[in-house]
Amino acid sequence: MGSTPSDRSADEASWQWDGEDEGRAAGAPGDVVSGGSDGDGPRLSRRRLLTGAGVLAAGAALWGVSRAVDGSEPAPPKPRPVPTRVSGPEPTWVHRGTEPMTPGRLNGRLFAPSYVTRGSIRLLDPENGAVTGTVEAATPKGFPDDTPLIVGAGRLFTASTGHVDAKTLVGPAASWSVPLPSELGDWITLLGCDGNQVYGRVGHRSDPRGSLFAMDVIGKDPTWARPPAERGEGSIAVLDTGIGRLLTWDSDPTAGLALLDGATGRRLWSTANTGTSWATADTRHVYLPAGSGGVRALRLDDGTPRWSVLPLPGEEWRALPPVSDDFQVYVLRDDGLVTAHAADGGEQLWRLQLPFRLDRRCRPLLTSTTLAVPGPADGGVQFVATDSGRVFTTFADSGPGIDVWSVSSDGSRLFAGHDSTLYCLGALPVP
Repeated sequence: MGSTPSDRSADEASWQWDGEDEGRAAGAPGDVVSGGSDGDGPRLSRRRLLTGAGVLAAGAALWGVSRAVDGSEPAPPKPRPVPTRVSGPEPTWVHRGTEPMTPGRLNGRLFAPSYVTRGSIRLLDPENGAVTGTVEAATPKGFPDDTPLIVGAGRLFTASTGHVDAKTLVGPAASWSVPLPSELGDWITLLGCDGNQVYGRVGHRSDPRGSLFAMDVIGKDPTWARPPAERGEGSIAVLDTGIGRLLTWDSDPTAGLALLDGATGRRLWSTANTGTSWATADTRHVYLPAGSGGVRALRLDDGTPRWSVLPLPGEEWRALPPVSDDFQVYVLRDDGLVTAHAADGGEQLWRLQLPFRLDRRCRPLLTSTTLAVPGPADGGVQFVATDSGRVFTTFADSGPGIDVWSVSSDGSRLFAGHDSTLYCLGALPVP
């Protein structure tokens, strides 16, 4: 979650970066300044060219005055400082933006490097970090920085009056805008995308609760629509299970929760709910908050409770949404402890204490062999071997910052960044 410029002090809002290309050691990565690069260094914008011309003119005038007064040569320019230092894997490129990133806005998967802010999604070339396109996605006035952006299937989904709109982000597919049946209403709120369908709620301004619906993102046709259950279904989570599932619950804990089939909208099962603030899933289980801060696992097929991890007497911690590879489940706590559990029975396999605390902004990335855990700006990203819980490398930089790190991947490369800087760390790490 990024901080808005108004939240920052003057010192925090402006980073003092240490130079660009001059004096860089051979083989070191070059910065891609906004606008892209042609391979010979940063590509200068018109504004930077005009600024540079003004500086040259001012320098020439000062040289003339200096020569006229005492005839001596002007003082040599001050040496440029070296680039910001990094530790850990050597980045293959660096992209620095003009405003802080807000990666927490993304709701769904986008398999491409992107630089997300309050106002737009800037798409980057995975090979060199050059800007390949920009899609406007402004946060409505008065809304928080992490207002969700629904993405999936290489598209950004938004809603206009009576329509579901899709803007192409990745790939050759065209953008589109498709109306929903008028009898459903024209007040649309989108909830998420599982890569095949986009889900939402549609109604009238007088009754925005309306109906739940699904739309095929390829065929661009509504798949199903149904009124919400009598108990409310005030919140919806689109679970990334690979087969389309929606978890619904109400703000009243006594109302319970239910799992819906994303293909039909049919309720598969329901169960009691003790309060839900987040939900996640793998192909066999749904994971929900439990007790005063723990996590519980339910069978995806029927909602049967399987196992839970709870604070012991005297412990005070809260679990963040866990991540799973279907064999092990990784539970991250706000006190910085990470534990791995067997997906079937919940037995603890290993534990690791990180050197920093965590919060909901710290979204880990799980690969086939590695759990990448982002920390605060001065903590970097910890790379943990999933088979042992060993930290085998850390990536960090020496630049100032106030936001937590974020990590993402396009399936073959790893990207990490914070505040106004995004690094490509090359191929996915292997312990």
